[in-house]
Amino acid sequence: MTRESYQRSLADLRRDVRSMGDLVVGRLELALSYLESVPGDDASADTAALAREVIDGDETINERYLALENRCVDLIALQQPVAGDLRFVTASFKIITDLERVGDLAVNLAQYALAERSTHTPEVGVADIGRDAKALLERSLDAYESGDADACRTISADDDAIDALCQRASETVTRNLIERGGDDPWSVERLLDEVSRVLLTVRDLERIADHAVNVAARTLYMVENDPELLY
Repeated sequence: MTRESYQRSLADLRRDVRSMGDLVVGRLELALSYLESVPGDDASADTAALAREVIDGDETINERYLALENRCVDLIALQQPVAGDLRFVTASFKIITDLERVGDLAVNLAQYALAERSTHTPEVGVADIGRDAKALLERSLDAYESGDADACRTISADDDAIDALCQRASETVTRNLIERGGDDPWSVERLLDEVSRVLLTVRDLERIADHAVNVAARTLYMVENDPELLY
């Protein structure tokens, strides 16, 4: 491989990692829109069909992940990159793993959308948390694509606010369960199922934000050889 074709391979890798990221963000956005749908509304059947589309489409993300993983391995084995190039390839390898896991979490969210839901559970701002987590992931992908180290540090700091929102949401749902107890018109079993769904949703949104921070951490290491955010 000539130097020119080698550099082109690196540029193609960066472009394709970003493309995988955009695919994952798109699936996440759809899953979030399904979660925001009103239980029992006229669009519920369409929502269910589209939610299943996200679930079934996870295979596409997995295939994209494996193809990029193989390219990273080939670049390391055949071209033996050093210094900045090596950091770039290894960071890309780690980042696609985080993206694949966000894809899995989007599937989880779509599955929660298919579950029977009710308005008995208190509103805890799940939609807002989801939008914040998605925005953080988009910013981390922008930082990776442009090599913006300052943005990486900001992303890590902003994750603390999402963690706080998730903590408050979980506490609110749990407190509501305790306060309503046996007086709830639902059976205890159904109430527990609904609370569990909301808590799992909040947990997965927090994990999505954590994966966004991982992308930023790998990018910072790639750009400045700085492991600050990896710990």
